[in-house]
Amino acid sequence: MYDLVIRGGTIVDGTGGNAFVADVAVDGDRIVAVGENLGAGAKEIDASGKIVTPGFVDVHTHYDGQATWDQEMAPSSWHGVTTVVMGNCGVGFAPAKPDRHDWLISLMEGVEDIPGTALAEGMSWDWETFPEYMDALEKLPRTVDVACHVPHGAVRAYVLGDRERPGAVPTAEDMTEMSRIVEEGLRAGALGFSTSRTVLHKSIDGELVPGTTATAEELIVIGRAMGRVGYGVFEMASDMKREWNEFQWMGDLSRETGLPVTFAALQSIAKELPLEEQISEMRKQNATGANIVAQIALRGNGIIMAWQGTVHPFRFKPAWNEIIDLPWDQQLAKLRDPAFKTRMIEEENIWPESDIIDFLKIVALGWPVQFEMDPDFNYEPKMDESIMARATAAGVSPDEYAYDLLMKDDGKGFIYFPILNYRDGNLNFLEDLQAADDTVNSLSDGGAHCGTICDAASPTFMLQHWVRDRNGNRIGLEHAIKRQCRDTAILYGLEDRGVLAPGYLADLNVIDMDAIKLGKPWLAFDLPAGGKRLLQKADGYVATVKSGEVTFRDGEMQGPTPGGVIRGPQRVEMAMAAE
Repeated sequence: MYDLVIRGGTIVDGTGGNAFVADVAVDGDRIVAVGENLGAGAKEIDASGKIVTPGFVDVHTHYDGQATWDQEMAPSSWHGVTTVVMGNCGVGFAPAKPDRHDWLISLMEGVEDIPGTALAEGMSWDWETFPEYMDALEKLPRTVDVACHVPHGAVRAYVLGDRERPGAVPTAEDMTEMSRIVEEGLRAGALGFSTSRTVLHKSIDGELVPGTTATAEELIVIGRAMGRVGYGVFEMASDMKREWNEFQWMGDLSRETGLPVTFAALQSIAKELPLEEQISEMRKQNATGANIVAQIALRGNGIIMAWQGTVHPFRFKPAWNEIIDLPWDQQLAKLRDPAFKTRMIEEENIWPESDIIDFLKIVALGWPVQFEMDPDFNYEPKMDESIMARATAAGVSPDEYAYDLLMKDDGKGFIYFPILNYRDGNLNFLEDLQAADDTVNSLSDGGAHCGTICDAASPTFMLQHWVRDRNGNRIGLEHAIKRQCRDTAILYGLEDRGVLAPGYLADLNVIDMDAIKLGKPWLAFDLPAGGKRLLQKADGYVATVKSGEVTFRDGEMQGPTPGGVIRGPQRVEMAMAAE
């Protein structure tokens, strides 16, 4: 008798091959058989009429703090994700000297919009070195496996100490020490190194993150540490300034070490190189032996704006700033006051001093590119659905229309503002990129941007929008599953997962494709110290299995927490699977 049998489902195995109907048998944490009429299981799941897929592998998350206190690992775990890679964009919490804890928290809060109070209360800080951080992660089992990057920000802070300032140039000895720390981290099990080189990433105090102005020499020295270990992914977010010549050094590093370099490929207001040029430059390097991979988002990277969120269109009104520090019930009472509403709408914005002032003005005045989040909101909205268009049709000003929609549901209405990846007013530009072998589906930022973004639901969006519902070119189910399972796993050397076949890790999803549907986002205040975060559930996930144990049924956590810490590439079971 098998431990678990998933009976009669349509198998989409992660390889991109055609779907087929079969049973899946599991013993322990491995798939042991796939075929028809398999024997009985101690536990069985009826998957008739449903699809059965590998668990989703999300390679761009920021659960570095949350993973130390939270076993559920929501919201990613609610969307079929069974493996997350965290420590992206150069931010994280190890290595960490005791006097740098608050500094690292402010960095994460500024870059990733994770409440600093939640991080301060939630983390135990029972580590200093990166290997000690990995050990600390192992103390808490979870519903998902976690893998780590060594983050550039923490490394520079550890080595440079008080010398770490924007523009700081490390000495040769500093770079040697940073290289040693990165090598130590990879030998302890980290799957890569990450850095950030974008002006959009700043600490809560407004300082550019460490690494933004790092030289190519510094980055290559660190990359060579990975080469000495023999594995690892070099991950980067960058503004791609032309004078930095990013693709040249990325290509040189990849060719020298034989390792992949991956970057966030976006239509971005901060990037000097248009997305098309980013892809072209990447392919020029790859044509001469490099292995550079573009991480692409599946939808516009959009701010979700709300009164209780991090930002909303009235954020710079004097009236709002009079009530900004009041408890929510008092804010709501003021917002319901017709006189206060009139005043808020009619007042001029007071702009802060900022090097992203043009962006802030679009937040406050960008009605033609902001959208009301209806109950059945389509994340590829048309321009004639904008707040400007709807306000014009209703015969009111866009300010009044936006105010009223934010007041819906007792002041819990949402406005969607796709700040990145929506230059053309559609997602057509992603069609070819999703078919390419040199890109991976990514950039969910799970666990981050708690008050502004909830893209951890990206795998569900892929199935609902790109596979089933999109009004335009769609992608095939088999290809979509391969993109979110096998392709992401292979990039990080996780060859033991992402495929549904004997010998592979028993990470599985049973999904009702007819029922798959994103729920309405909501703001929860359930982080440590009452910190807020945007959450979003989904219908259609019949079951999620992690390492052979059922972790979720119909969207509800079942209790088992078989997830652990991944240390290094996972290749052993490939030999078993091939026998």
